[in-house]
Amino acid sequence: MNISADKPKRHSLLKTRLGLGAVVLGSGTLLTAAILYLGMQMVASRLETALASEMRMARYATLSTQIATFLVIATESVQTGQTAAIRIDRLAPIQGQIGDTFGKLHADVADAVTAAQGFGIDEQSRYGTQSLGLARMEALLGNTLDGLANPEADQARLRAHIDSFASGFDPLLSQAVNTEILFRNTILSGIEETRLTLTWIALGFAAFAILSTIWFYFWLIRPQFERLDRLRGAALQIGQAEFSLELPTTQRDEIGQLYSETNRMAAALKQRQSEVEAEWARLNETIARRTKELSAANKTLSKIDENRRRFFADISHELRTPLTVIMMESQIGQQDKQSAPEALQAIETSAIKLNQRIDDLLRVARSENGELALEPQPVKLADLLNTVARDIQPDIDSANMTLTIGPIPDCELNCDPNWIRQVLLSLIRNAIRHARDGKTVAMTTKLTADTIEISIVDNGPGVPVDAQGDIFGRFVQGGSANSQGFGVGLALARWVIEAHRGAISLTSPVPKDQAIGLSNGTNVCIRLPVAQA
Repeated sequence: MNISADKPKRHSLLKTRLGLGAVVLGSGTLLTAAILYLGMQMVASRLETALASEMRMARYATLSTQIATFLVIATESVQTGQTAAIRIDRLAPIQGQIGDTFGKLHADVADAVTAAQGFGIDEQSRYGTQSLGLARMEALLGNTLDGLANPEADQARLRAHIDSFASGFDPLLSQAVNTEILFRNTILSGIEETRLTLTWIALGFAAFAILSTIWFYFWLIRPQFERLDRLRGAALQIGQAEFSLELPTTQRDEIGQLYSETNRMAAALKQRQSEVEAEWARLNETIARRTKELSAANKTLSKIDENRRRFFADISHELRTPLTVIMMESQIGQQDKQSAPEALQAIETSAIKLNQRIDDLLRVARSENGELALEPQPVKLADLLNTVARDIQPDIDSANMTLTIGPIPDCELNCDPNWIRQVLLSLIRNAIRHARDGKTVAMTTKLTADTIEISIVDNGPGVPVDAQGDIFGRFVQGGSANSQGFGVGLALARWVIEAHRGAISLTSPVPKDQAIGLSNGTNVCIRLPVAQA
């Protein structure tokens, strides 16, 4: 019981030590920062006061210059015997400048009295006398201006006014400047005292920080670094897959817990290492076997692809040459009036249809590159189906069959009419080829909300169930083994219909309510979106 109760305290021992050291160092740092901040604030305040004093002395210097200019103008006006009006006009500009300077000095003195509150009552009284001195200087200037403005005063009396002003103004100005100098020196002396005080405080806290750091390092940090170095060595040993290690677990603090967990981890990794080596051996065997199988499969696929491409190249080459000859001979025969133009016309028509079939084959071959270019346009369903019926009628007659067309809804498709026509012709030809004995083919339509269903139903033997899953693949033929054709009709049809965002499906045998004869039959249904109004 005692051991379990002591564990939480002992486990948090390292955290407590670190927290205590951080509090000591942090408190010293915060206290140092606070004292330095207050000291800097005091120095900044005194510097601002000293700068204000320098500014006032600069204004007194400006006032001295302006008074000198005033005396020069006044003396020159008296010596040249100018009238009172002229004298006043000449003195007016400098009088205005002197007035502005006095106004700024009064404001500066008021600010100085406020700033001097922190330096004692003596400094405030001294600046109170500054305001009195300014008032005396202004009064002296006003009396002099009144004397100069008297038109009845003679030259000697005017000179007496000027001399009295000069002798009275200079002591007042000197007293004001001396007061500012004393005030500035007092402020600077206070700054020096503050600097010395802050220096001693900084030295004291520096000594405290050094001693605290030494204590913190040797009492806590250095021993933990040694333990962490040992843990680091163990981690490097584990990283090199050397799991035979044993770290001491005498101390039960946080690092001691890491020692214990590291020991357990090393033991578990050692056990897992043996398991992984066994699994790795089995995996290598599996990879070797799979690699051999994939290599064989790749060779087979490569062979199939090569044969497929060679088929399209050979069939197009073998068929185009005789077709070109047939078409040329038929055209020559049509130009000869003594020949039978009807027979030659039939030859040319058959050649054109066979040439279109070759184009279908080539389109399927190029489908791997996605080269299907559509030219959609609005097309009436009735016009499209009537064109298909007209084009396929010779094939129907040649096979001695019948094509029936159900009612056609009044709607439009937004499609490529040439591609859709070729798809429907191909589907009907498939029905003719595989269901000739059934004697009839039906083409029906059904309009839903947004699609049109076009079904091609025959009365043939149907497509075996086990072949229906691959019936839309290339080179796959439905029906009997003796059926002829290249097996691309349904593949081409699915390609074109899906490019129009439609769908195609095959049903065989045909349900009794949809059948057109007694045989199983096949129903190929395509669904296309109706053009929106």
